[in-house]
Formats: sequence, C-alpha cells, structure tokens
Amino acid sequence: MRDRTDEVREHGFTDHVLVCTNSRESDYADCAEADGTAVYDAVTSWLRDRGVFWSRVHVVETSCLGLCSTEGAAVAIHPRNRWYSDVRPDDVPALLADEFGPDASNLGVRPNR
Repeated sequence: MRDRTDEVREHGFTDHVLVCTNSRESDYADCAEADGTAVYDAVTSWLRDRGVFWSRVHVVETSCLGLCSTEGAAVAIHPRNRWYSDVRPDDVPALLADEFGPDASNLGVRPNR
C-alpha cells in the first residue's frame, strides 16, 4: 500500500464528486434508472466548462451510495462530506454552484453547514 495523499495535493486536487450510476436486478430503485449517467455527464460538463474537471476536481461513477430513489441519482461531494439524493441532470448546475461557487472558485473549502 502507498499513501499518495501528498502527491495528489501537490497536483492541485481539492475535491471529489461521486455520482451513483448503479444498476441492479431488483424491485428497489437504482440510480441507473433514475438518470445516474445523465447526472454524471452534467457534473463533468459543468466542471469542464469551468476548467477544473480532472485538474482540481475528480469525478467518479460509483455503485450504490445507499440513497436510492426513483426520483434521481445519489451524489456525494468530498472532503466536504455532503450527500444528496434525488439529483436530476437539471439540478446539477445549482448544486455545484452552491458547493463550489458559480465559477468554481470555492474549491478545497469546507462550507460551514
């Protein structure tokens, strides 16, 4: 095992957005059927438009985050320890602007909530 924390920080990484795109054979809701992939695409697009995708903010498709809903996908933002459910693609701009600032200048900051 290698601890690469310092290396990641030196490269300017500040935040991590996890978007559930999990699909499962079950009677329970899953994010894949609740537009999880479209939410992921909206997150990456918003970050790219501000020039911070994969330079300051890493985005990852995940399996279940435990916030399943038919109303939208689950999203977690770390190290802010923020968790969202029912996220639709059209919610992404407001969600990320609230978390990171409209121009993504509020990265690496833990909000006082």
